[in-house]
Amino acid sequence: MEYEFPDDLKYMKTHEWVRIEGDTATIGITDYAQHQLGDIVYVELPEIGRTLEKESSAGEIESVKAVGEILMPLSGEIVEINAIIIESPESINSSPYGNGWMMKIKVSNSSEINELLSVEDYKKIVEEEKK
Repeated sequence: MEYEFPDDLKYMKTHEWVRIEGDTATIGITDYAQHQLGDIVYVELPEIGRTLEKESSAGEIESVKAVGEILMPLSGEIVEINAIIIESPESINSSPYGNGWMMKIKVSNSSEINELLSVEDYKKIVEEEKK
Protein backbone atom coordinates (compact mmCIF):
# COMPACT_ATOMS: atom_id res chain seq x y z
CA MET A 1 0.00 0.00 0.00
CA GLU A 2 1.38 3.38 -0.98
CA TYR A 3 0.38 6.29 1.20
CA GLU A 4 0.48 9.98 0.38
CA PHE A 5 2.89 12.12 2.41
CA PRO A 6 2.90 15.74 1.18
CA ASP A 7 6.34 17.19 1.87
CA ASP A 8 5.06 20.72 2.57
CA LEU A 9 3.41 19.53 5.81
CA LYS A 10 4.66 18.84 9.33
CA TYR A 11 3.58 15.71 11.19
CA MET A 12 3.05 14.21 14.64
CA LYS A 13 3.91 10.65 15.61
CA THR A 14 0.20 10.26 16.46
CA HIS A 15 -0.63 10.78 12.72
CA GLU A 16 -1.91 14.35 12.66
CA TRP A 17 -0.61 16.66 9.92
CA VAL A 18 -0.11 20.43 10.05
CA ARG A 19 0.02 23.01 7.25
CA ILE A 20 1.55 26.28 8.49
CA GLU A 21 0.47 29.52 6.80
CA GLY A 22 1.75 32.55 8.71
CA ASP A 23 0.39 32.27 12.28
CA THR A 24 -2.41 29.91 11.18
CA ALA A 25 -2.12 26.13 11.16
CA THR A 26 -4.52 23.77 9.39
CA ILE A 27 -4.75 20.34 11.06
CA GLY A 28 -5.94 16.96 9.84
CA ILE A 29 -5.07 13.28 10.01
CA THR A 30 -2.74 11.59 7.56
CA ASP A 31 -3.55 9.29 4.69
CA TYR A 32 -1.94 6.46 6.67
CA ALA A 33 -4.16 7.17 9.70
CA GLN A 34 -7.40 7.22 7.70
CA HIS A 35 -6.41 3.88 6.09
CA GLN A 36 -5.78 2.37 9.54
CA LEU A 37 -9.15 3.61 10.83
CA GLY A 38 -11.16 2.45 7.83
CA ASP A 39 -14.52 4.04 7.01
CA ILE A 40 -14.89 7.16 9.15
CA VAL A 41 -18.44 7.67 10.41
CA TYR A 42 -18.22 10.47 13.00
CA VAL A 43 -15.94 13.36 13.97
CA GLU A 44 -16.14 15.50 17.11
CA LEU A 45 -14.23 18.79 16.95
CA PRO A 46 -13.66 21.57 19.49
CA GLU A 47 -15.73 24.74 19.35
CA ILE A 48 -14.38 27.89 17.71
CA GLY A 49 -12.73 30.24 20.19
CA ARG A 50 -11.44 27.47 22.43
CA THR A 51 -7.72 27.54 23.25
CA LEU A 52 -5.95 24.18 23.53
CA GLU A 53 -2.44 23.21 24.55
CA LYS A 54 -0.09 21.16 22.39
CA GLU A 55 -0.75 17.39 22.70
CA SER A 56 -4.10 17.91 24.47
CA SER A 57 -7.22 16.25 23.10
CA ALA A 58 -8.94 18.26 20.37
CA GLY A 59 -11.72 15.79 19.65
CA GLU A 60 -12.55 12.30 18.50
CA ILE A 61 -12.69 10.46 15.25
CA GLU A 62 -14.81 7.34 14.96
CA SER A 63 -14.70 4.69 12.28
CA VAL A 64 -16.54 1.42 11.82
CA LYS A 65 -13.72 -0.35 13.69
CA ALA A 66 -12.23 2.13 16.19
CA VAL A 67 -12.50 5.40 18.06
CA GLY A 68 -9.40 7.58 18.07
CA GLU A 69 -8.39 10.78 19.75
CA ILE A 70 -7.36 13.84 17.73
CA LEU A 71 -4.39 15.51 19.41
CA MET A 72 -3.34 19.15 19.07
CA PRO A 73 0.00 19.34 17.24
CA LEU A 74 0.49 22.93 18.44
CA SER A 75 -0.94 25.20 21.14
CA GLY A 76 -3.46 27.69 19.86
CA GLU A 77 -6.97 29.02 19.51
CA ILE A 78 -9.49 27.25 17.28
CA VAL A 79 -10.45 29.77 14.58
CA GLU A 80 -12.29 27.50 12.15
CA ILE A 81 -13.61 23.96 11.97
CA ASN A 82 -14.41 22.07 8.80
CA ALA A 83 -18.20 21.80 8.57
CA ILE A 84 -17.88 19.42 5.60
CA ILE A 85 -16.47 16.60 7.75
CA ILE A 86 -19.15 17.03 10.43
CA GLU A 87 -21.82 16.38 7.77
CA SER A 88 -19.72 13.97 5.66
CA PRO A 89 -16.99 12.37 7.81
CA GLU A 90 -16.09 10.07 4.90
CA SER A 91 -14.47 13.15 3.26
CA ILE A 92 -11.48 12.38 5.49
CA ASN A 93 -11.13 8.97 3.81
CA SER A 94 -11.35 10.35 0.29
CA SER A 95 -9.30 13.53 0.80
CA PRO A 96 -7.30 13.58 4.06
CA TYR A 97 -5.13 16.52 2.92
CA GLY A 98 -7.83 18.37 0.96
CA ASN A 99 -11.54 18.49 1.85
CA GLY A 100 -10.89 16.27 4.87
CA TRP A 101 -8.95 18.84 6.94
CA MET A 102 -10.31 19.19 10.48
CA MET A 103 -9.58 22.58 12.02
CA LYS A 104 -7.56 25.76 11.78
CA ILE A 105 -5.85 27.35 14.75
CA LYS A 106 -4.10 30.61 15.48
CA VAL A 107 -0.71 29.37 16.70
CA SER A 108 0.16 30.77 20.13
CA ASN A 109 3.73 29.44 20.41
CA SER A 110 5.54 29.31 17.07
CA SER A 111 8.62 27.63 18.62
CA GLU A 112 6.52 24.43 18.92
CA ILE A 113 6.55 24.15 15.11
CA ASN A 114 10.22 23.07 15.34
CA GLU A 115 9.15 20.08 17.48
CA LEU A 116 6.94 18.65 14.71
CA LEU A 117 8.22 15.91 12.42
CA SER A 118 9.46 16.38 8.88
CA VAL A 119 7.96 14.18 6.16
CA GLU A 120 11.11 11.98 6.25
CA ASP A 121 10.85 11.43 10.01
CA TYR A 122 7.14 10.70 9.79
CA LYS A 123 7.67 8.15 7.00
CA LYS A 124 10.13 6.29 9.27
CA ILE A 125 7.48 6.06 12.01
CA VAL A 126 4.93 4.66 9.54
CA GLU A 127 7.49 2.12 8.26
CA GLU A 128 8.12 0.95 11.85
CA GLU A 129 4.39 0.62 12.55
CA LYS A 130 3.82 -1.41 9.39
CA LYS A 131 6.36 -4.05 10.47
